[in-house]
Amino acid sequence: MLTKLIKASYIQLDIEASSFEEAIELAMSPLVSDEAVTTDYVDKVIAILREIGPYIVITKNIAIPHAPSDSGAKKLAIGFTRLKNAIVSGNSANDPVKFLFSLSSPTGDEHLSALSELASLFSDEKFLAFIQDVKEPHDFIDFLENFERSIEND
Repeated sequence: MLTKLIKASYIQLDIEASSFEEAIELAMSPLVSDEAVTTDYVDKVIAILREIGPYIVITKNIAIPHAPSDSGAKKLAIGFTRLKNAIVSGNSANDPVKFLFSLSSPTGDEHLSALSELASLFSDEKFLAFIQDVKEPHDFIDFLENFERSIEND
């Protein structure tokens, strides 16, 4: 399912950001450009971050920027951004953040199977090593296709 949600144009490698908020804006920008989310959606991610803290940092080095569906999510999509330099989010247990998987889900539960697949990847040492060094967006897509085939064959 992930390969249906992540386009090569949603994948950004070695992006420079000077703050966690800027990293979120940059990570969400391909989804904004493709009209998967509105700029209001990005603003809502940051507003919630300011209000309740780095809720989107879900494990070591990884954040999933997202907001409620009614905040401007237009289509189901996931992006991937690798920061050139890891950045502090304020989540002391999981800082610094190096990888952001931006998420848009126009309905409340559409994204659950995608999040389940992502969670499987986040516990896979091969995937974590791969995202550290991936050179091209199409290589990222190829990795996901192989991962999905291996799930189907299990």
